[in-house]
Amino acid sequence: MELVKNIFFNTDKIIEGNKVKISYVGYLFQNGSEEVYLHYGFGMNWDNVSEVKMEKTELGFQCEIDILDGDSLNLCYHNENNEWDNNLGQNYTFSIEKKELENDFEEETALVVTKENGMQMHKGLRKTYIWSKKIKLAIYKLITCVPKIISGNYKRKVSE
Repeated sequence: MELVKNIFFNTDKIIEGNKVKISYVGYLFQNGSEEVYLHYGFGMNWDNVSEVKMEKTELGFQCEIDILDGDSLNLCYHNENNEWDNNLGQNYTFSIEKKELENDFEEETALVVTKENGMQMHKGLRKTYIWSKKIKLAIYKLITCVPKIISGNYKRKVSE
């Protein structure tokens, strides 16, 4: 997906917690730079600033980064000669979407739930775990009891 001219992502949406592959074919690539570095951060304050050397390919410079917490991804690029491409001082800024649970089942079976105040609360054992234990117990009872009933060796306990 192309969000800004000369910057491409391998996904339609930039989602928190995912990895994203970035391809750059902008000013520094077009002017023959041998090394390009991606300088990036998250949110208005450029939190968690990092820098990564991009791999040069025939299709431009590429790298993969983890999308951390924040409402936006901010990018700029520089080469080995400290020449910068920062969108004429505006930086390249892209919205980050919060990761949503894929379905209600995932929320129901979550072992730890984060409350609004940021505290994590233990929710209990997953329903799938409990059901697997019940199924195993039923199978065990079938394996041990059915042969006794069929062979006639099953004796009821007589209460006194």
